[in-house]
Parts: sequence; C-alpha cells; structure tokens
Amino acid sequence: MDSRIFKILKNPKLLFLTLGQRGFFNWMDDEKYIKIAYKILMKKPLNLDNPKTYSEKLQWIKLNDRRPEYTMLVDKYAVKEYISKTIGDQYVIPTLGVWSHFDEIDFDLLPNQFVLKCTHDSGGLIICKDKTKLDKVKAKKKIEECLRHNFFYGQREWPYKNVPHRIIAEPYMEDKKTKDLRDYKFFAFDGMVRALFIATERGSKEETKFDFFDDDFKHLPFRNGHPNAEKLPEKPVCFDEMKELASKLSKGIPEVRVDLYEVNGKVYFGEMTFFHWSGFKSFDPDKWDYKFGEWIVLKK
Repeated sequence: MDSRIFKILKNPKLLFLTLGQRGFFNWMDDEKYIKIAYKILMKKPLNLDNPKTYSEKLQWIKLNDRRPEYTMLVDKYAVKEYISKTIGDQYVIPTLGVWSHFDEIDFDLLPNQFVLKCTHDSGGLIICKDKTKLDKVKAKKKIEECLRHNFFYGQREWPYKNVPHRIIAEPYMEDKKTKDLRDYKFFAFDGMVRALFIATERGSKEETKFDFFDDDFKHLPFRNGHPNAEKLPEKPVCFDEMKELASKLSKGIPEVRVDLYEVNGKVYFGEMTFFHWSGFKSFDPDKWDYKFGEWIVLKK
C-alpha cells in the first residue's frame, strides 16, 4: 500500500480532511460540515451562537458574511485590477500569462526564471529558477491536480467556491538581503492592523517557523501551527508602508489577512486571506485565540 494512503487511513483527522477536499462530503450543508470539522480538528464543540475566540468567529464569518466581492478578492488574477485601483499598480506583480490548462503554456515565451500559480487555491505553486532544468512532467502533474480541486470543499471557505480555475505566470522575485521572497502577513480588522506573522525556513530541511508580532513589531509569545524561530526575523524596512496598505485594503471587512512582499526595499501585494489556517489551528497558549477574537466585530 502507498505510504501516503496508509498514513491517511490511520489518521481520522487526515482522512476527514482528505475526503473533504476531494468533495466526498458535498452532500452535507456547510454548517454541519464545519461543526464536524471543528470538533475533529480543534477537539472541542463549535459555539456559533455566541462565538468568542478567533477560531470560532472565523467559522461564523464563513457562514454569515458572503459578500460577492470576496470571490474576486481571493482570485489571484482578478484581484490585481482591484489592487491597482485601490492602492496603485506599483504594488502589483506583473502577470506574464494566464491560461486555463497547463498544455496552453508556451514556455518559450517565458523568461528563464518565473513562478506558476493556480488562481483559486493556496497549493498550486511552481517556482522555476532555471527554465532549462524545469521538470515539466512533474509541474504539470501538480498543477493539473490543483486545477481539478475546488479549494472550497475542504474547509468551506465560501469566497473560493466560484473562483475560476486558471494558471498565471509571474516573474521570479528574490530579495538580495534575505535571498528569499519573504512575505509579511498582516492581520487587519476593518481598517485596523493588530498583528502580523513572518514565516521563515520554508523549503529547508527543518520545519517552517512562524513568528507573530504586534503592530509595533513587538514579538508575541505564542505559537500557532509552527514553532518560533531561534533567531527572530528582522523588522522589514517598509513596515510602516505595509501597515498602511493593509489597513486600507481591509476597510469594511471584519477580518482579513493581507500578505505583502518586501523585495529590495519595495513593497508588492501578495494575496488576501480571509481565513488564517481556516480557523482550524490551535493557539498555544489558548488565551491568544480569545485575544485575536476580541478584535473581530461581528455584524449580522
């Protein structure tokens, strides 16, 4: 038996998520599915009548805040026009091409270094640093698998339900100082930036590290999803500019994570994420789940 299949079958949590992501529970209404998923993943019942924590309130938002514009805001291609009009096209990473199928891509027209992304999910990503060494067969397999899946199924994040499944290419970008394309993920609440986190050691042999900071870049003493780094990442040069942009993009939205890149002293928009970890990842210590929850004001 394939080791991955064996691992899934032995782990009820992983089995539920895998089946959910593949649409096996599409017959189940969103509220029922979310309650079951929350109980399995968070190991406690979900309180939708009087949500208090960040995790609970994200589930409430999934079910009750379904403004049509959210679909455009999570579409990695369509959102670029909105970003250009809202904060300026200088913050938009150029698009080298957009396609519905992998076989439509003319690689001869792409530069030596580029990135392929699926516009409707968070896993369809191919980073190419040397076109002559790109394994197109492997890349095609990954991209086509992502194109087949609706990201909405697994966590019932409504904004993703109707996003067109497409592929875009963008220039490969790297900061000269960090030798990485590091993004800064700002938690904003209706125009108010409260916190951010920085991921480091991604793609290394070690586990990815997450470090959270407040709006003054003071390190926050908790873990969420990954351990903290032994050496804390430095404050970005454009920190104040990024805070201002995240605040502007979040106005009118009860909670959204605005991901921004800093590349050689210049800021670029990454994406808008409405559901950090889909609200299915514990905080350690738990009090920070309540603290983040206090920052979300729910409105019917």
